[in-house]
Amino acid sequence: MQERRDLPPPKVNDDLLRFSLRTPLWFWFAAAGLGLVVAIGVYNFGLMVTYGLQVLGLTYPVYWAVLITNFVFWVGISHAGVMISAILRLTQAEWRRPVTRAAEVLTVFALATAALFPLIHTGRPWRAIYWVFPYDFARGIWPDVRSALIWDPSAIFTYLTGSSMFVYVALLPDLAVARDRSTGWRRRLYGLLALGFHGTARQWRLQTIAGILLSALILPVFVSVHSIVSFDFAMAIVPGWHSTVFAPYFVIGAVHSGVSAVATLMAVLRRIFRLEDYITPDHFDALGRLLVVVSTTWLFFFLMDFYFGIYSREPAELAMWELRVFTWPYNLLFAIFLLTGYIIPVPFWLFRRCRRNVAVMFWTSLLVNVGMWLERYILIVPPLSYKHMFPFTWMTVYEPRPAEYLLVIASFALVSLGILLFSKIFPIIPLFDIKEGQVLKQEVQIGRVKVPAVIRE
Repeated sequence: MQERRDLPPPKVNDDLLRFSLRTPLWFWFAAAGLGLVVAIGVYNFGLMVTYGLQVLGLTYPVYWAVLITNFVFWVGISHAGVMISAILRLTQAEWRRPVTRAAEVLTVFALATAALFPLIHTGRPWRAIYWVFPYDFARGIWPDVRSALIWDPSAIFTYLTGSSMFVYVALLPDLAVARDRSTGWRRRLYGLLALGFHGTARQWRLQTIAGILLSALILPVFVSVHSIVSFDFAMAIVPGWHSTVFAPYFVIGAVHSGVSAVATLMAVLRRIFRLEDYITPDHFDALGRLLVVVSTTWLFFFLMDFYFGIYSREPAELAMWELRVFTWPYNLLFAIFLLTGYIIPVPFWLFRRCRRNVAVMFWTSLLVNVGMWLERYILIVPPLSYKHMFPFTWMTVYEPRPAEYLLVIASFALVSLGILLFSKIFPIIPLFDIKEGQVLKQEVQIGRVKVPAVIRE
């Protein structure tokens, strides 16, 4: 990595706590704009609850459509935190340091947003407690334990709990710094959240051990969450869904979209918070090299899914793939999905000059998630639209309506608003990770033994 000047701890604290301790005018406009979009989405949801699911474009048998597409998409985005933080933390990758917290925060808000869509999709959110926590002791009517409404909440809330703990444990030293550098209500708030952290040797030891343990424990959850989401499809008898490759295919697809979302987010944070000294082209270079491996692995599993469907020679599978690849409008969406998900971005990432160009990384990583959203849509809608499986249906054409578009836009606004508010209250780049990296670098330069060391003002 290229050399850059070492920033002393007071400079690090001033730069990374600037936005948390001072509120620029543009923050209020950004928060108000995103809040307005979220409010429109909530109002739209209220209309849906009032008038029923007919405000959506759902048609029998296409019951899983844009809302479930959004659910799978945001669960995939949530895998960014584990891939960037847990795995790279355990492997001691130095370039992870400015990226980890943004990835973890993206995980938390993406998961929370994903959890909303099954509730919205049912059209009866007041029955959520019954499906998630069965309680019908009087009538003896229990939900089917094979239902996705039982599997998904268990996986998502376990992952959300672990991810939230992961963020909070890593945040404790930074909360102590913010407490010592603030006054008034901010000092009381940070003092309460810091849990008495003062940087003693015992506190650092416990905090480090907790971070390593959470990194290791959350990895099985990371694999299981999207595997369980894939089982929602693989356990069905719909052509194009019952594939044994779905679990690894979904997991690597989630990592592909999640890491790309982190690259997009880091480019935005670098620009609006003026973090050029901390988020450098070196970090985008490392993310680009990681994405080349991840995206190629994802393409392999996608082709495996395609081959499994073709070589089975089942008429329903062949007809479903024909519907996806050759029938309008799915053929157009399929072409856009391949172009944006792999064909356009990966050639750029093969060249070091492109990987180190922040604008190129922003647009290519953004294209990936356009493609990955379309991938989920193509995965869900065409198999359900397969007419020959349901010859008694009189209409199978599905066309999204404005209500669904508004809910999709509102979900992006909700995640963006959550990250913006978190960045306003807490430092989005971990102070102690940056300082520890500087200390380790200095120790290597003077020939000392590497030891965990953090300087806090």
